[in-house]
Amino acid sequence: MKYTVTVGGQRVHVEVQGDHVRLNGHPIEARLVAIPRTPLRQLVLDGQARTFPMLRDEAGWTVQVGGESWAVSVVDERTEQLRALTGERAQAQAGGVVKAPMPGLVLRLEVEVGQRVEPGAGVAVLEAMKMENEIRSTAAGVVTAIRVSAGDAVEKGAALVELSEEG
Repeated sequence: MKYTVTVGGQRVHVEVQGDHVRLNGHPIEARLVAIPRTPLRQLVLDGQARTFPMLRDEAGWTVQVGGESWAVSVVDERTEQLRALTGERAQAQAGGVVKAPMPGLVLRLEVEVGQRVEPGAGVAVLEAMKMENEIRSTAAGVVTAIRVSAGDAVEKGAALVELSEEG
């Protein structure tokens, strides 16, 4: 099966055939395993194992690595072809609401009303499970409203920042 994976605006083509994985056409040793009853996944890449949380949301996945959160989109080959035929954009639409991917404490905001942001831009930092997690925008837009303040406790799915399509 072939997939297009987008992380922070960077697209990577991944092909999985049984135990064989190709990344942008190059063979690699890779395996991603879910740890039961947790949001944790273990990635073994060329013999090196790393464990990190992956949270599913309406835009795809949020992956937390090294205290930062990354929005990740995974699109299979068939969906990519359907999007091409129907003209649907594969990238996130402009505008929308950046939501908290997990419950936590807002440590700081990294944007102001009126500021233009691109996909992958940091908008806020949440503390969760004693780690600082940078929350990034999955869409481009102009910040029209900030719905939280530093020091606020938020639940998963809480609106943090609203973006408009036009600037």
